[in-house]
Amino acid sequence: MTEPKADLKRTLDAYQARRHEIRDLEVAAARYLMIDGHGDPNVEPSFQEAIEALFPVAYKAKFASKRELGRDYVVMPLEGLWSAADPTSFTTRRDKSAWDWTLMILQPDWVDDALLERAIGAAGVKGAPARLGDVRVEELAEGRCLQTLHVGSFDAEGPALARVHAQIEEAGLRMTGRHHEIYLSDFRKVAPERLRTLLRQPVGPA
Repeated sequence: MTEPKADLKRTLDAYQARRHEIRDLEVAAARYLMIDGHGDPNVEPSFQEAIEALFPVAYKAKFASKRELGRDYVVMPLEGLWSAADPTSFTTRRDKSAWDWTLMILQPDWVDDALLERAIGAAGVKGAPARLGDVRVEELAEGRCLQTLHVGSFDAEGPALARVHAQIEEAGLRMTGRHHEIYLSDFRKVAPERLRTLLRQPVGPA
């Protein structure tokens, strides 16, 4: 019997946050479909090409899970890991040309690597996306994190990020991983002022 469709973004604690509130939480290791890039996401065609490669694979995996395992689920939202040599590229200067990024989509723990590799292959059977060959499966272990919910445009994230960074410093912690964004809204369809984005920063002892 097929189980009810799972929606992990509603049930996983790591996907919960409130606006103007900074949570301190432990994020369990998880596996993702990932693809890397560099530069301004509004300018570099490889950014859109990465999205166009990830989602067909994610949906092939979803359909295979339902067909082979009897377990259906809602495909998780797009996420991004961001970094730059100078952290002010994200907060005050917002120099997008300096950004390195990894786009990714979380996979349920019952979907194994073999199924995901088959999904990558299946996505290339008819009209393979340009960057399909760059998609990989990788585990991300972030551990302790601070996160908050930002509502508004991506360019207006600076103050929220600055508050997270200030709390990290005040708590005697340090940043231990890449800045992590979870796009709860589809930025291709939702007005910038209504976008809902989780902002997460892994931390550790200073």
